[in-house]
Amino acid sequence: MLAYVFGVVLFALCIGLSVALHEAGHLLSAKAFGMKVRRFFVGYGPTAFSFRRGETEYGLKWIPLGGFCDIAGMTALDELTPDEAPRAMWRFKTWKRTIVLASGALTHFVLGFVVLYLMATTMGLPNTTREPVLASVSNCVQDARTVDQINNPACAPGQVGPAEAAGIRPGDTVVSVAGKPTPTWNDMLAVVQTASGPTPFEVRRGDQTLRLTVDVPQVERPKGDQIVRVGAVGVGFASMFQYGPIDALGGAATFAGNMFSQTWQKLIEFPQRIPAVVHSIFGGERDPNTPISVVGASRIGGEAVEAGLWPLFLLLLAGLNFFMGVFNLLPLLPLDGGHIAITWYEKIRDSLRRLRGKAARGPVDYTRLATITMVLVVIGGAVMLLTITADVVNPIRLTQ
Repeated sequence: MLAYVFGVVLFALCIGLSVALHEAGHLLSAKAFGMKVRRFFVGYGPTAFSFRRGETEYGLKWIPLGGFCDIAGMTALDELTPDEAPRAMWRFKTWKRTIVLASGALTHFVLGFVVLYLMATTMGLPNTTREPVLASVSNCVQDARTVDQINNPACAPGQVGPAEAAGIRPGDTVVSVAGKPTPTWNDMLAVVQTASGPTPFEVRRGDQTLRLTVDVPQVERPKGDQIVRVGAVGVGFASMFQYGPIDALGGAATFAGNMFSQTWQKLIEFPQRIPAVVHSIFGGERDPNTPISVVGASRIGGEAVEAGLWPLFLLLLAGLNFFMGVFNLLPLLPLDGGHIAITWYEKIRDSLRRLRGKAARGPVDYTRLATITMVLVVIGGAVMLLTITADVVNPIRLTQ
């Protein structure tokens, strides 16, 4: 129980750090361009403490949800003092405003990548695509009626397994078996289990592609309540990929790309999964693919620590950072992406006006967008409340 509580608190602190770094991204980029930052706070609600350094007040609030960086003149509606007016954010060039607005989301991407890089150089990154990379090659293949007998065969001294005899080595990637492509481990197993006798294997080893022949024996294996005969060659699946300090950069980048793709897909599917969240609140079974809140993510993080699954804890942390980064860039107010969209709308609008010989117009009147913004805030708040409620009354768990 203590490990679970520690995991929950640690995950919540990591999310708090992510939020702080998000706001720090806005702070540092705004100051670098000469904009005035009035306040930088982590959290909401009553102020726990604050101090002033230069022209900026820094502080922490009691409710550790979110934070804010108050930049003078972020919109034309912002009231400015005479000394602030020349440094109002809306007066700066479009590219500078874009960098300041996007720098918060960028910190999430950087933090997610750093987590993945540290994983790659220490514990490794999981083989989530189930690529048929071999972690081990057995000295023998024997009949087995239990999982333990499969994993721990009693090989005689000097005995050589079928894959080893054919020249297959740990680290090889099986490209095809019997002429059939094997993009995943399950695809490879399906072909191997139906094979018997000399069978062509195509494997990739570094930059080489080798064509080998494996004499596949038929052995006994458990399948449900039955014992069946299937082909087996004596190879083990690489569930984790290990990297050195240099190649970890590429490995982490590739893995991050896959996480970006999954994040975008989940965002597209987000609206259609909300009814399932509501259903789970009223006693229905919780679909593990439904959205979760920070509360739910922290609970899963606690369970991962309790079970000693630190790779899962770190992957969840990296994934949540990628999600927050992508979500913040959506072109919707009051998100950073909404402000970026308006900034570029002003730029394109004024460029077109100049082509027609007209003067540039002033900044967008945010009062005209107030209704839309409020609707989006209400919808976002309702979704947050739903997911938090579901994560309290019917949470997603690692083990059901």
